[in-house]
Amino acid sequence: MITNAIRVHKQGGPEEMKWEQVELPNVKEGEVLIKHTAIGLNYIDTYHRSGLYPMPVPLTLGIEGAGIVEEVGENVSGLKVGDRVAYASPPTGSYAEAKVMPANRLVKIPDNISDEIAAAIMLKGMTVEYLIRRTYNVKAGQTVLFHAAAGGVGLIACQWLKAIGATTIGTVGSEEKAVLAQANGCDHTILYREESFVDKVKEITNGEGVPVVYDGIGKDTALPGLDCLSPLGLMVVFGNASGNAPAIDTGMLASKGSLFLTRPTLMTYNAKREDLVDSAQQLFNMVSSGKINISINARYALKDAAQAHKDLESRKTTGSTLLIP
Repeated sequence: MITNAIRVHKQGGPEEMKWEQVELPNVKEGEVLIKHTAIGLNYIDTYHRSGLYPMPVPLTLGIEGAGIVEEVGENVSGLKVGDRVAYASPPTGSYAEAKVMPANRLVKIPDNISDEIAAAIMLKGMTVEYLIRRTYNVKAGQTVLFHAAAGGVGLIACQWLKAIGATTIGTVGSEEKAVLAQANGCDHTILYREESFVDKVKEITNGEGVPVVYDGIGKDTALPGLDCLSPLGLMVVFGNASGNAPAIDTGMLASKGSLFLTRPTLMTYNAKREDLVDSAQQLFNMVSSGKINISINARYALKDAAQAHKDLESRKTTGSTLLIP
């Protein structure tokens, strides 16, 4: 089967993204063919494109999408032609009109959730789920620091944290993003380019610091973020929007209060089928209940994905962004 896709033949800038026809492999045992209806745009896609995360080329980008099952391979149970499904998982290849996927990486989309919402929440929403329920189980009454609170992950996190009774301090890059974060449940916003987020966190917490810092920015924020933690606190570096976080000496963790440090990934947390299904179900429940509302603030035609990458990397986007085949 021939499909149109965004391909990268050399890792680099958005200009390396090409709109091409590709031949899809035949559907094998345990696989299904999906016709995409919506595709999620995520920061990890820029890492795969740029070479920050080295990948074999040529490469079709993207690891998140939603669509309709068009063909089912042998020994696939629980899925049939016509089912609406979504995923946020390797192998890459969601930047295409159609894709062959392992059936065990797919979940059915509930009737009350649209394909667009599913494509917008799978990676970002399940990331929030594992971060605040499994990496550090945030409890009601606790205060956390969440960087990039107006981003796609941040807006979901602020709402989820509010729903469980936690207080969120969020860093943002502009007044407009501060308003957006606050509208989604962020209790305190810090314009991190204009003021020291360390000083502000200490001020908000009366000098105590927070038990956990969630950092998807990396290079610009990870080291100062350690000074926001209370003793025995946990630094969670889960992304690299500004580049890889610098090396952190274990002696520094000791001197700053016997701190903990982790670099988790969604792929590890949801590697087991049962964990993937539970994570997606927790997320769908939060959206279905109205506790989390999803803002799809931009849509691009799939063939215009290079422009979407430019806008994402220049911090012009907020909330979730979709590519539409």
